[in-house]
Amino acid sequence: MSHESPTRRDLMKPLQLLGLAFAAALFAGIVTLVSMGFFQQRAAGEAERAVVTALVIAGISFIAVLLIVSLLLLAVDPAQVTKQIDKPVLFDEKPDEPEQGENPDAAASGNPKA
Repeated sequence: MSHESPTRRDLMKPLQLLGLAFAAALFAGIVTLVSMGFFQQRAAGEAERAVVTALVIAGISFIAVLLIVSLLLLAVDPAQVTKQIDKPVLFDEKPDEPEQGENPDAAASGNPKA
């Protein structure tokens, strides 16, 4: 049985991407309404201004989250998602080899020019 690597669409489906962006926009809009005192008894002009500001903030956050998550998904190689990693990812491939121009015995003897 052949095991196919996942595609970008499998990593995050478009509906999930839109749902995440919509949830972030809804959260930002509600936080804006609460912080501007929309749910308190205020004048009509203040409530209207709070709603307009919340809609603007929600729209900006929707677009920003959609754009940022989409660009981050482009950085992921789908073939690397299912690959087993059994070593630290920030180490060099061959840490035992000395760098070019280095004497491997120099570090052990304490003499850098040996």
